[in-house]
Amino acid sequence: MKALSGLALVALSLTLASCGKNDSSSQPTSAPVAAVAPPAGTTWSTTFNTTPEGQFVMGNPNAKVKLVEYGSYTCSHCRDFSAESSEEIKQMVDSGKMSYEFRNFVRDPIDIATSLLARCGGKDIYYPLSEQFFANQNAMFEKAQALGDAKYKALMSAPPAQRFGQLAAAVGLIDFAKQRGISEDQAKQCLADTAAAEKLAKGVEAANQQYKIEGTPTFILNGVMVENTAAWSALKPKLKQAGI
Repeated sequence: MKALSGLALVALSLTLASCGKNDSSSQPTSAPVAAVAPPAGTTWSTTFNTTPEGQFVMGNPNAKVKLVEYGSYTCSHCRDFSAESSEEIKQMVDSGKMSYEFRNFVRDPIDIATSLLARCGGKDIYYPLSEQFFANQNAMFEKAQALGDAKYKALMSAPPAQRFGQLAAAVGLIDFAKQRGISEDQAKQCLADTAAAEKLAKGVEAANQQYKIEGTPTFILNGVMVENTAAWSALKPKLKQAGI
């Protein structure tokens, strides 16, 4: 099987994107956005759509305010942002004023494995599963550290179609996903999808070309990157200024 040339882009991303950055920028205030009721019997925060690019979007697809996060499952600042912001973002999404889109900005092989599993069950469980992967980050890091350099290098030398499955099993990600509704066979199939892994890596290149991302999380608000904003305490006022 041909090697994943696109995964070399991940090494490039490691030199360009750190985890977290300073929080200091301003944004003009917009007029308040009117709330939009969801379809009967639903809520916007449990409404998910797939974009033509294959990304998953939470909320009103026609929302006036569109928030995109580029984040990494192995970034501690992204983990903290998830813990601090999740409930309030859902409340904002439920108003129909804002949609939210989390885009995987993979920085390392464990990040790729986690992203493949998070996307494995499709759009309807992507966001709940992402929250749980972030909450599991410390436990996953402990297992990864326990591997040691030799074991890690051996896992990384496996053929591409086996590499992420073996790594995910070694750091407990397959068992974690199994407890949350993804079968072991399904998980292994997703982790062996080299085309999906390469697409994730190419997404890093595309994001860097478009936005010159310097750290995660990075936020795009109505198509414009919000400079120097990584924490929820810094982003929330900007969403208010955008009319939420």
